[in-house]
Amino acid sequence: MTEEKTSAKILVVDDEPSIRELLSVSLKFAGFSVETAADGHQALRVVQEFSPDLIVLDIMLPDFDGYEVLRRIRERGENVPVLFLTAKDDLQDKLHGLNAGADDYVTKPFSLEEVVTRIQVILRRTNPAETEPAIIRYHDLELNEDTYEVRRAGHLVELSPTEFKLLRYLMVNAERVVSKVQILDHVWDYDWIGEASIVESYISYLRRKIDSAEALGITDPSQVAELVPLIHTKRGIGYVMRTDK
Repeated sequence: MTEEKTSAKILVVDDEPSIRELLSVSLKFAGFSVETAADGHQALRVVQEFSPDLIVLDIMLPDFDGYEVLRRIRERGENVPVLFLTAKDDLQDKLHGLNAGADDYVTKPFSLEEVVTRIQVILRRTNPAETEPAIIRYHDLELNEDTYEVRRAGHLVELSPTEFKLLRYLMVNAERVVSKVQILDHVWDYDWIGEASIVESYISYLRRKIDSAEALGITDPSQVAELVPLIHTKRGIGYVMRTDK
């Protein structure tokens, strides 16, 4: 698997250890360099030491709130982009955050993939000359995050948004077994309370679309013979993307 990596540095500020860990792991999988902070004072210190390209900033912090963190950062003359992450979903709270100088606003519970995508969009907007098209490749499979296009052996694959997220997660973790719980955390909301069987259903949908010569419109016998299954089940553990059984 190859992915167009970004050298962008992300600071995650949240007082909940589980959220810091989830975001840190997801952003590292996406190719970012990540540091974390648990409160406002630590955040301000890490901003000076780490010089992040973007800050994911929770509003409710134990010492002072994210608005104050952002105000102090701006007072220093630093224009680092900020994505507010918070449980406050009132329109006035959102407007307050944006008027305070934030670049975007995501409410909890959130989709990890949504956070990653919003970060990539902000970075493309603020540093367009430095950002290359985000393309992930594995074997003859290619996923373009900018155009939301997927191709297998050169053939376009039509996917739903959730199928796209799931395929991306499998490709980023190619040749590494991922569990249903990990998939739910990264593809669905981090606090998903629905049935875990939804993972099996979407794995089945993906297999029909990317591992099927008929679905891909491949009719040449030699091409059909070269098309190897990519999505495999590791019984009792999870799923893995690889070229062998």
